[in-house]
Amino acid sequence: MKKREFLSASILALAAVSSSAVLAQDKTFKIGLILPMTGQQASTGRQIEAAAKLYMAQHGDTVAGKKIQLIVKDDTSVPDVTKRLAQELVVNDKVNVLAGFGITPSAFATAPIATQSKTPMVVMAAGTSSITQSSPYIVRTSFTLAQSSVAMADWAVAKGGIKKVVTLVSDYGPGHDAEKFFKDRYLFNGGTVVDTLRVPMRNPDFAPFLQKVRDAKPDGLFVFVPSGAGAAVMKQFLERGMDKAGIKLIGPGDITDDDQLNDMGDGALGVVTSHFYSANHPSPTNKKFVEAFKKANKGMRPNFMAVGGYDGMRVIYEALKASKGQGGGDGLLAAMKGQVWESPRGPMFIDAQTRDVVHNIYLRKVEKVGGELHNVEFDVIKDVKDPGKTK
Repeated sequence: MKKREFLSASILALAAVSSSAVLAQDKTFKIGLILPMTGQQASTGRQIEAAAKLYMAQHGDTVAGKKIQLIVKDDTSVPDVTKRLAQELVVNDKVNVLAGFGITPSAFATAPIATQSKTPMVVMAAGTSSITQSSPYIVRTSFTLAQSSVAMADWAVAKGGIKKVVTLVSDYGPGHDAEKFFKDRYLFNGGTVVDTLRVPMRNPDFAPFLQKVRDAKPDGLFVFVPSGAGAAVMKQFLERGMDKAGIKLIGPGDITDDDQLNDMGDGALGVVTSHFYSANHPSPTNKKFVEAFKKANKGMRPNFMAVGGYDGMRVIYEALKASKGQGGGDGLLAAMKGQVWESPRGPMFIDAQTRDVVHNIYLRKVEKVGGELHNVEFDVIKDVKDPGKTK
């Protein structure tokens, strides 16, 4: 009899624990943030994590009655690791949203998991056009390489005086996009593409490629490399005296990444890039953001990855508010589509049809401001949709 009473009491206790666990789970909103915190793209992870934590510090960690929990995982930029971490976050941690994704292959690896589990997936970094087409649950708050590459192709021929160019890109999705969209638009505008070069992603050695460019003597060199690799390209470009040979270095803003720009030295002065964000963007919203970011991170300057992370958190928070904390995956996704706001980058919105970001693309030149190197905006193309999805 006593044994039966003991078992009965144990079952009741377990039921109470289980019930409280379900209740706690119901009151917690979990965001699984998968980022490269080590390896070649560690700068990307560091910037996005810092921005996500800043957003939470500024807007609180309770939204629509739910306690926000940020679970950060390091995928070391290895897609198989990203996929495994995403599965664990969905199955074991029961996250409500997956977010981050430093490189394109990692985003593609996770897309089927987002689809199968109906978990919204907010891409805060990766920039290949077709990412959002790989799952109906993907929303992007970063950018696409097509957006900035087309803008650069228009400027180079019409205003940059660059009639002959060589393209040099990292050999993976975003690099292929940058090469294709720049080349197609550049040729359409009447320019000549002398050569197209692709550098391996792993252990890249730019030296032989840059020597080939030097020998070809184009007016300009269009470069795309992932965030964090721009400094190496700049160093070798200057060491070979390519600037003195009259070859202009141009490309999307990754090559003059705000996180590394001051370390590049005065050789970077005058380099023109096209991008959606600069820490020097003169809006009041951005000035407040930069000041707060630096204060929270020992003077670190935010780059475009930080803004992708900051805006990604905004999209998640506002979707949770709009669904009054009740929306499952589909409810959250619906509330993410069509959001419009003033970002540190300027005005932007999430296209309800493509789930991709629409924002301004700025032409910028590296200049000295207050003794520091900055990407200073001198022209703007407003409300740029992804050219990869306009047909």
